[in-house]
Amino acid sequence: MIGVPATGGLASVTLSAVCFEGLSVRTHEGRKAQLAIIDEHGNVIEAGPTVAREAWNVTLACYKNFLIGEGHLRVFSSPPAGLQ
Repeated sequence: MIGVPATGGLASVTLSAVCFEGLSVRTHEGRKAQLAIIDEHGNVIEAGPTVAREAWNVTLACYKNFLIGEGHLRVFSSPPAGLQ
């Protein structure tokens, strides 16, 4: 999709992005919140600023690849070798 995607689809939080800061999350009451990776059983696998930074970096890498015409429209992030 070319153009500005729709936002405002979350009922309980405000998700924001600043080009030089990355992603951040706040509740609608203004309290700080965090992003988390949750498995299919509801277990929190990872949470916090590192999740937000990695989500930002993967999204940004995908977008930059699209802009420069590399054809790599899928970007993966996984643990460093030896940590899996």
